[in-house]
Amino acid sequence: MRSSARTKNLASGLLLIAIGAFFAWSGRDLTISNVSNMGPGYFPLILSGILILLGLIVLVSSPKPIAGLAVLEEDEPINPPGAVPWRGIFFLTGALLFFGLLVRPLGLGPALGGAVALSAFASRKWRVLPTIIMTVVMVALGWAVFIKLLGMPVPFLGPWFH
Repeated sequence: MRSSARTKNLASGLLLIAIGAFFAWSGRDLTISNVSNMGPGYFPLILSGILILLGLIVLVSSPKPIAGLAVLEEDEPINPPGAVPWRGIFFLTGALLFFGLLVRPLGLGPALGGAVALSAFASRKWRVLPTIIMTVVMVALGWAVFIKLLGMPVPFLGPWFH
């Protein structure tokens, strides 16, 4: 199947909008409340709105206005389908599984650090120093946002470290 950048923008944008709309619709019965007293539906609704906004941006991000919705031209360059990125699929899936399975026994810090480090291996341009810096920054941000700012009852170091 041959596809153009416009077709990809259209498909990607509509997919992001559909996913955002689905999650906004799924959380319609959850209490939203306000910023100082966030209900269980507040965060999913904000993320759904951001996803819909990103979908709209993708729809209009091509050099021509509303490129995804425009009619394709004959002389437009066609991007051939590439190989399946197995390396990325393997490491990103592994990072998600690592975090999901080990966040309780390891705690937020080590689980998040391990997941970030594993996900860095998905790139063929992987380097040690940027991975270490990114891991430290993401763990610090995770601690600041989830433990300090939101007050989530997740220990930074889990029972395996006690």
